[in-house]
Amino acid sequence: MDIYDKLVSINDHWVQDGMEHQVMDSESRFHGGVTDPVNGIAWPSHGGTPMVMALWASALVNEDSRFYHDRELLLRLEQSAKYMLRFQHGDGTISPPWTNMHSPPDTAFVVSGLAQVYELLDGHGWEPARQAAEDIRTFLLRTIPALLTGGCHTPNHRWVITAALGFLYKLTGQPELKERAEQWLAEGIDCTEDGEWTERSNGIYNAVSDIVLIYAAELFDKPELLEPVRRNLRMMAYMIHPDGEVVTDYSGRQDFGSTFDMGNYFLSAKLMASRDREPLFAAIAELAGEALKHPGGLPNNALLGLLLYPELRSCPVEPATLPDNYKVVVNGGFPRERYLSGMEAAGHGGRIYHSRLHPDYGAPVARHRSGATSATVITETNSFFALRHGAARLLAVQLATSFEPGFVKLKRLEEQENGYRLTATEKKGYYGPVAERDLPETAGGPVSPWYLLPHHLREVTHEQQHQVEIELTENVTGWRIRVRCGQPEMLLTQISFVFSKEGALTGEGLEPAAAGTLFWKEGTVRFGAGGDWIELDGGVHEHRAKSLNNTSYPADCQTLIVNLTTPYDKTFDIRLSRQDYRHDGRRED
Repeated sequence: MDIYDKLVSINDHWVQDGMEHQVMDSESRFHGGVTDPVNGIAWPSHGGTPMVMALWASALVNEDSRFYHDRELLLRLEQSAKYMLRFQHGDGTISPPWTNMHSPPDTAFVVSGLAQVYELLDGHGWEPARQAAEDIRTFLLRTIPALLTGGCHTPNHRWVITAALGFLYKLTGQPELKERAEQWLAEGIDCTEDGEWTERSNGIYNAVSDIVLIYAAELFDKPELLEPVRRNLRMMAYMIHPDGEVVTDYSGRQDFGSTFDMGNYFLSAKLMASRDREPLFAAIAELAGEALKHPGGLPNNALLGLLLYPELRSCPVEPATLPDNYKVVVNGGFPRERYLSGMEAAGHGGRIYHSRLHPDYGAPVARHRSGATSATVITETNSFFALRHGAARLLAVQLATSFEPGFVKLKRLEEQENGYRLTATEKKGYYGPVAERDLPETAGGPVSPWYLLPHHLREVTHEQQHQVEIELTENVTGWRIRVRCGQPEMLLTQISFVFSKEGALTGEGLEPAAAGTLFWKEGTVRFGAGGDWIELDGGVHEHRAKSLNNTSYPADCQTLIVNLTTPYDKTFDIRLSRQDYRHDGRRED
């Protein structure tokens, strides 16, 4: 079955599912909406009712669907369009279920999707669908004031709004829409030379930025917007585990450490493969298509894309073979410190509202693949190493101390022979009295609130430093982790090895700690899953703390805890079961 036939079949399944979850009680406030299977409430956001409307429209106009010109389904689409009009606020926005009331960016997600739905219905020319199409058009037109004036929270929102402005510009020709888009684009594109977006979100938001910039490039005739998409797709070829799972070990968003496949990249890769005749993009599209179990949320619906771009149903170029034996460092040459040094001059004082500044943007990440083994060396997250070996998954290796206290984020990565050196320096001081000239008027009053004092003007005293060095070396049997800290004063330290819930941990030096955690006091331990195993040497137990302040370990995983005190110089050896593993990045035959 080719990808088009697969998507038609999948879409028909989800069409039926959507019908079963639609509220048809005319007395209900949610009449016409499609309920969320988790909480039973219908929502007007891009993963809610509008997403299902795209599924329905794709079936209604498609002769290959068993719902082609189905009158009951058309009635359902009409009711959902009226639901969207009722749940659209007077300012043109919608409110998603999780937060972001009256949200321009969440409205923009919906606009880019429903604009395609309208284009599909209008271009099909089936008269009975005219009312549903016109109601969708009305919804789109009502969003214009909000998108002409509305703002965003996160970096990717800028490009989502830009694409939505493009769809509305195509619909109406209003020049103000293009002018507003130019304002967003004038901020510059936030993609490193190696293809990393600000949010470092391989599971969700990289794919969002890719698809909406493809739309924006087409709608505003700006082919230069495709270049960061190309870079990100090339990077993603090295962010895939052997089982097709996406690397999320270092994400700056909610996909951090969660399971995602490449499905979200299907439409972007397919469009770019068609445009560039690029075999690598064709290979990514092929892998992504194999992973699809749903056509996708708005504005990234795969079947909708194939219907609007019928040329994508064929493959214009023979797919390449995706790399599976490599060693690469992403952002190794990115001048991150130069950019960070300019943060003070930006004038925001390190504060941003309802979002993050993402100072981890452009931090280096190393990726190794050797057949069924996949390793990630990470900076600027709570974990510095992750390893997949067949079915055995070491999800994270973390270092925490009582200095800050909490997990240490390794700041720098230096390449060495067969490995890497990671370092971090933490600083912590004390703060003297505010100089008399800087005191506010309230300081001399009957009450002087702490929060009115200019704390940023206090002199730092007794500043202390905590320096950590980690060496990660790949060898013929696996990896070696050496962790060093020369801090002479006593600091509690924990090294944690977080394994997946699938599989079993065995070893003589294990003792229960807190829920989901085990002390690894000595000796050798082995984690086995599906016939594969990861074996570690080096357990130790120099204090009895089950966790340190500002740390927590996932309850649905199996975490080994090694307790150290400073100073220390500790080595852990990791051995892998498979004989096809070679440290030079090649597979044995």
